[in-house]
Amino acid sequence: MSLFNALSTTRRAALLGALTLAMTGCATTSAPVNLADSLARQPGLSTFQSLVAKTDLTETLKSGGPFTVFAPTNDAFKAVPATTMDDWTKHPEKLKNVLAYHIVSGKSTAADIKNSNAKTLQGGNVALAKAGDFVTIENAAVVTPDLAATNGVIHTIDTVLVPPKK
Repeated sequence: MSLFNALSTTRRAALLGALTLAMTGCATTSAPVNLADSLARQPGLSTFQSLVAKTDLTETLKSGGPFTVFAPTNDAFKAVPATTMDDWTKHPEKLKNVLAYHIVSGKSTAADIKNSNAKTLQGGNVALAKAGDFVTIENAAVVTPDLAATNGVIHTIDTVLVPPKK
C-alpha cells in the first residue's frame, strides 16, 4: 500500500467517524414535546408533575394550549406544611385548584412577560412582574425560565402559590 493510499484511507475513516458522531449526536437531541411530557423530563419538577398526574390536568397539558406553566420546584413543595400537602392529596378538587393556579393561558416566554395581571386556569388572577431579566409571579421568583414545549412554555418557580379563598 502506498503512502498516498494509506493517507487517503485514514482520511476516509476519520471523515466517516466524524460523520457518524455527528449523526449520533443529532439522534439523541430531544425533540420538543407537550407540556405534560416536558414536566416529566425535569427531575427538579417531579413533585409538581406527580401531583398533576393525580388530576385531569395531565390531559389538558398534553393536548390543550398554548399555556404558560409556572411550576414550583421540588424544594418549593418541601416548604409546604405536611398537613397542607396531605389535605390537597386527599381532596382532588383542592389539589386541582392549587395546580391550575400555576397555569396561565397563552405562551409567555420570560421576554414576553410584562408587569400585569394574568388569569389562571383556576379562574383567579396572578400578578406578573419583570425587572430586567428577573421575573416574578405573585411572591414567587422564576428560577429557570423558558423550558420549551410544543404547546407552551414552563418556568420553574421557588414557591408554591396558593389561590386566595373565595
